[in-house]
Amino acid sequence: MLQSTPVFGIMKEKVFTDNLNTAVITMAFYRLTFKPAIGLYGQHDPSAALFEDGQLVFAIEEERLSRQKHAVDSFPTRAIEACLAHRELSLSDIDEVVLPYEPSLRWKILPHYVRASFSFDDWLKRFVSFGSTVVTQLRGQLYPTRQIENELASIGTPVPSIETRSHHACHAVSAFHPSGFEEALVLTVDAKGEYDATVVWEGTTSGVERVRTYKHPNSLGLFFAAITEYLGFRMFNGEGKVMGLAPYGRPNRAIEAGLRELIDTGVDYDVTDLTKHWGADAGVEALEELFDRPRRTEPEEFTQWEKDLAFEAQSLLEETVLDIVKTYCWKLGVNNVALAGGVALNCKLNQKIGALDVVDDVFIQPVANDAGLALGAGWFDQSPRTVDPMSTVYFGPSYTTPAIKRRLETNKIEYTEPDDLERYVAERLADEDLVGWFQGRLELGPRALGNRSILADPRTADSRDRVNEHVKHREEWRPFAPSMLEHSAEEYLTTDGSAPFMITTSDVRSDRVDEMAAVIHPADETTRPQTVREEQNPRYARLLDAFETITGVPALLNTSFNDHGEPIVVTPNQAIKDFYGMGLDCLVLEDVVIEKE
Repeated sequence: MLQSTPVFGIMKEKVFTDNLNTAVITMAFYRLTFKPAIGLYGQHDPSAALFEDGQLVFAIEEERLSRQKHAVDSFPTRAIEACLAHRELSLSDIDEVVLPYEPSLRWKILPHYVRASFSFDDWLKRFVSFGSTVVTQLRGQLYPTRQIENELASIGTPVPSIETRSHHACHAVSAFHPSGFEEALVLTVDAKGEYDATVVWEGTTSGVERVRTYKHPNSLGLFFAAITEYLGFRMFNGEGKVMGLAPYGRPNRAIEAGLRELIDTGVDYDVTDLTKHWGADAGVEALEELFDRPRRTEPEEFTQWEKDLAFEAQSLLEETVLDIVKTYCWKLGVNNVALAGGVALNCKLNQKIGALDVVDDVFIQPVANDAGLALGAGWFDQSPRTVDPMSTVYFGPSYTTPAIKRRLETNKIEYTEPDDLERYVAERLADEDLVGWFQGRLELGPRALGNRSILADPRTADSRDRVNEHVKHREEWRPFAPSMLEHSAEEYLTTDGSAPFMITTSDVRSDRVDEMAAVIHPADETTRPQTVREEQNPRYARLLDAFETITGVPALLNTSFNDHGEPIVVTPNQAIKDFYGMGLDCLVLEDVVIEKE
């Protein structure tokens, strides 16, 4: 079992004396966790989190601060500095650093790396690749944290002690510990950890225990990445677009038969004929040869064949993961499922898992991709019983109304301060205005959940089309999602219960489809809801309530506050910049409103 006694249980003390008094000040135990995207530690989605006496107090992704989507090949310097600034700490105040990688485990697939090195036709490429493999393996065994120590030294010294934890184990902890489950099947699915691509875990009150490992390159993440690149998107960025394209497709026996020549599905799946090497190039070449069609260079207007390919790829992914879930729920004798890893961002798949007869409840880590590894690393040495169930992801920075006013006045930007802000904004939305909504603490993860959001009336397809064309500047076929009051969700959705993270889809009741035209998928009439309770986000709940009072509909179109290809906005300045560069009608910054003439 992956569990140990939390070291923060022993409080630190500092003693100060003078001639008259002796004072003892109890100090918190600070654990800094972060996911780098350099060297032995992956390539994308770096993040950092700060834990105070075992409680998560701050977390942010590097991309939000660097303004580079996914912050590829970068160290999370800005994210670490933001964590320290949140508690006015220096690096020397940190008691422990935990990294969600164990580089020494890479040797478990050393034969794969060697074979990959000798797959090149050019002898020079073979030599260079083999040499690189040897050097990397030696670094992982002898100096696993040297590069990280050097990077941290540029932030401050002395550098705290550094612990390393397994990538997939951190994914598993991030899913199970905040789930609230006493026991569960835990499934982690991504492209690759150190040596593993998919792992089945058993979660109990003692922690998580590895049950089965599917080793790289037998990777469902790389399978879907190959499809993504073949259709003209980028791996680790466009998989969600392929998922959104899939419902426009139809069953296509020729495509299905072709894919089944390359892969075996089900609990004993094997996709290695498509995922021979790291990356998607080998898989794309195999698909080009299989279908005698070149890859797309740009994801523009899709043919029906390409839509059918997305449909069949999604279907085969679902077939495989569902069989794993059914098999191991039965073997472990459990009915709860916890999910993490990049593949767990596939909302359509998540809906299918929740609908299985063998499954009673599902918790999907809302930061399921690599950015969420910092959370698992922070909870790794805690008992699941000490971790509160997760109901929000508002862990980033916030800005006060007085500070925002000063900035607006300095820049001579006019604003108003309505007496009833929520009612005023609800009226604007009911009049079909498009609103930038900037409130409270920044969300962690890929979804804006009412704090850095663009909002619109959900009732007409025109809202969807205007936001796609004039605000988000993206493909017209892509759907949007709603935020809705949790107590009203059962009137609109066929699924029950709370869905606070916009990470699973649901069917919309047929008599409510017309009220949700902007936020249902045009091809299959599903939606990807965020349910909202007042205790989760009081102001956002009041806005939804005000919109319902005016229109009778307790929901809004909610999409992330960012332009196409950029990360979600963090600061008021970024929100103002995007406001004037997008087709938005008004911008709400905490208590004030900016209008366009």
